[in-house]
Amino acid sequence: MNATDFPWLTAIILFPLVAGLFIPLIPDKDGKTVRWYALIVGLIDFVLIIYAFYTSYDLAEPGLQMVESYPWIPDLDLNWSVGVDGLSMPLVILTGFISTLAIMAAWPVTLKPKLFYFLMLAMYGGQIAVFAVQDMLLFFLVWELELVPVYLILSIWGGKKRLYAATKFILYTAGGSLFILAAALTMAFYGDTVTFDMTAIAAKDFGLGLQLLLYAGFLIAYGVKLPIFPLHTWLPDAHGEATAPAHMLLAGILLKMGGYALIRMNVGMLPDAHVKFAPVLIILGVVNIIYAALTSFAQRNLKRKIAYSSISHMGFVLIGMASFTELGMSGAVLQMISHGLIGASLFFMVGATYDRTHTLMLDEMGGVGKKMKKAFAMWTACSLASLALPGMSGFVAELMVFVGFATSDAYSTTFRVIVVLLAAVGVILTPIYLLSMLREIFYGEENPNLVAHEKLVDVEPREVFIIGALLIPIIGIGFYPKIATQIYDATTTQLTAMLRSHLPNAAVANPEESLALTSPSIPPALKR
Repeated sequence: MNATDFPWLTAIILFPLVAGLFIPLIPDKDGKTVRWYALIVGLIDFVLIIYAFYTSYDLAEPGLQMVESYPWIPDLDLNWSVGVDGLSMPLVILTGFISTLAIMAAWPVTLKPKLFYFLMLAMYGGQIAVFAVQDMLLFFLVWELELVPVYLILSIWGGKKRLYAATKFILYTAGGSLFILAAALTMAFYGDTVTFDMTAIAAKDFGLGLQLLLYAGFLIAYGVKLPIFPLHTWLPDAHGEATAPAHMLLAGILLKMGGYALIRMNVGMLPDAHVKFAPVLIILGVVNIIYAALTSFAQRNLKRKIAYSSISHMGFVLIGMASFTELGMSGAVLQMISHGLIGASLFFMVGATYDRTHTLMLDEMGGVGKKMKKAFAMWTACSLASLALPGMSGFVAELMVFVGFATSDAYSTTFRVIVVLLAAVGVILTPIYLLSMLREIFYGEENPNLVAHEKLVDVEPREVFIIGALLIPIIGIGFYPKIATQIYDATTTQLTAMLRSHLPNAAVANPEESLALTSPSIPPALKR
């Protein structure tokens, strides 16, 4: 069997799940053996992902690759159907990378280690499945199954309010999932044929009215996970109670599931509705950026400050996917990759700092940098990446979104200027609250109460390795974005061309004209 014929995606998804089933059989009392077992499984799966990418993925091919389809429940037309393209392949790689590092970040876990690492491996396979499946009903199933490990990790290994945070998380996400199921069944049964295959569904001719309803349903469901204001309130609570490895998975992967699904289904399957909803996405993106940045600025809890920062950065994804330009769409995908790396690094540093100070309140810190010099350097590097310092991946991604939207011929000049100026406010606020955070943690006088009953120690080699592993692609993409963009350029170029074909002719033919106003739901920022 050739390497290209091997069912790589099925193996990559199922390997960590099956390997996790053997954890109860491992003789281990303190968790030291099982954590090495989980790390080895994670590393093997990540190596499989990279090998499959280099041997079976064609960078120039915009469509689905590595496609595998097996009948599962024929009576329901439910198939195990998986495949990747430029939208999903980089996120599959990101998932393997972040999940493996998150397992390493879980080294201090001693409470029920066998259950914990089983759940970590279950999330590993489940998250890859979300990005790879090409069957709508199967997508709904893996989307739901992936929530269970997150709920259990939050409710068992979380902080004092872990049950509240876990319950809020499951209610928000499971409630949003009802819209996925309703929309998926509607799309599957629409027309003369019944099918759950995403490619076949995308080829169906849905009327504009139905497209708008389906789009709205998906927007609510995936807006919870992204998250989009005002569906975001579960995220600060979840981050406020989560442990470091859970933080890394939430910020690094789970939020990207929402962005990926919006591009895959809302943009790719419902293009006419996307034309109508695009200005709404732009406005929601601006609200995300400014509101979350202001809220982050006011937070005194370190975890909640970084959580709101994540919400703010995801606003750029909304603007990019609604720009109707290749550069903007490419920037949206790169922002998801970039924030996955940066968010994971920041939240890991939050966990490492809490392990030493046993406080999350900035008012109770101060002068920590005198005894934690390596931690200070790592915190500074991660914060500079988050504030989009040139030379870091965040700068390239946000610049691509800004330029892509600013040069879009789909919107009026006035609307573009207003949006860019408002979004720039969030960009200005980000370095203010991040650098202020560093000052409050590491500078100033030592807190005598903190130092008196907790001897501060600097970061250990394991923690330096994790942050170093995250900073390498952050800086690499910052200096040479093609490392990431070449994976998805063919797909985003084809997707943008398809979207532009659905724009009114006047908007495409004349750059000075913008979208035709045909729906009362479209704000007056778009000209006739």
